[in-house]
Amino acid sequence: MSIGEGTGIEFSTMRGRDYPTIRQFTVFLENRVGQLLEVVRRFEGSKVRIVALSINDATECAFVRLLVSHPEQGREILERAGLAMIESDLVGIELPDRPQPLLQVCTALLQAEVNIVQAYPLIVRPHGLPAVALMVDNLDMAQETLKAKNFKLITEQDLCLEDED
Repeated sequence: MSIGEGTGIEFSTMRGRDYPTIRQFTVFLENRVGQLLEVVRRFEGSKVRIVALSINDATECAFVRLLVSHPEQGREILERAGLAMIESDLVGIELPDRPQPLLQVCTALLQAEVNIVQAYPLIVRPHGLPAVALMVDNLDMAQETLKAKNFKLITEQDLCLEDED
């Protein structure tokens, strides 16, 4: 019997384009002038767009965190460049058009005892509303809590919509 055979679970359901997370690539760069430009240029001529970016600077190196519109192709591009990187799952949340949406997100996660490890805004607005990407210490609990509070979670598919026109 092969892995997964007879379980009733298809491999396509384990992690597909509609999996309710978005992938972050953390790229480690030397702390030198022009290093970020070299990474950004790697995506030139491809359909991959950077949809969120965060940079943490240290003495010897910089940590560049990227969310891209097409993560499979984005990973290939970064791997071909020989860049050291880590891939992580984040929860993307569309911020509703109501007062203090970040306060509502933080309150919901605190009530569920979910800690936010990293946070940054998305450059694009998948459905015309502002959005944030959060790395949390309990992804499943964060998703369950936010869904229960009627927040719209952003999937990788949502990040591709604008460039499919």
